[in-house]
Amino acid sequence: MKISVVMLGAILFASSMSPCHAGACSPEIDAVQARITAKLEADAASGPTGKESAAATEHRQPTPKSIAAAEERLGDISRNFVEDVGNAMARARSADLAGDEAGCEAALAVARKALGD
Repeated sequence: MKISVVMLGAILFASSMSPCHAGACSPEIDAVQARITAKLEADAASGPTGKESAAATEHRQPTPKSIAAAEERLGDISRNFVEDVGNAMARARSADLAGDEAGCEAALAVARKALGD
């Protein structure tokens, strides 16, 4: 059985795409994630500075996770905050993907509480 080049290209293209899913809770997840990022950036700007790592010189943008790890090492935020918020956001995303709006909302409530709401 012969497969045309166009058909093979279409199959390869389709298989390389990752599925996209935006659940009912996605806008709220984005809003809480923006607040987490803003908190981490504010803590980074107001607290002590640390030594620049080798990774910081490799032309990569810092992620909320890497900023949180650095702020934790400097004592600006606690390990509990990092773990609580990280776990809550992971549960929210997982619940959102599963279509579990109540589970997503519950996980976001934990993240909001850790943020001080």
